[in-house]
Amino acid sequence: MKEFTPGDVVFTTAFPVQRADLAAYAEASGDHNPIHLDRAAAEAAGLPDVIAHGMFTMGLVSRAVVEWVAESGLEASLTDFSARFAKPVVVPAEGGTTVEIEAKVRKAEADSVELAITARSGGEKVLAPARATLTARS
Repeated sequence: MKEFTPGDVVFTTAFPVQRADLAAYAEASGDHNPIHLDRAAAEAAGLPDVIAHGMFTMGLVSRAVVEWVAESGLEASLTDFSARFAKPVVVPAEGGTTVEIEAKVRKAEADSVELAITARSGGEKVLAPARATLTARS
């Protein structure tokens, strides 16, 4: 596996998120909780507006990792992924939002690399901590 140095940023990326994305995710996942689809329901639950599904947000982060692996030509597989939800991703009807993702090397070994990942939306960390481990394919 390529040599990695702890602390190095290996990628940054961003994904736009619109209400239509949340509706499509609700259909695909079966999670039709109205806080993800209806502003009035979200506000009744004490939220500022509709929020993205937590698993949708985690999916964006894992997508970013997998795309980086493919683009960088690494012969590695995503073998572990974990995250804790820190804040919701608020998705206004007009303009939506953006989820910004940065991955740094946390730990590097001969056959694996662990990434510490920061995901932000609206200036707030939305996942903390998030970790991904990539292991060299045999």
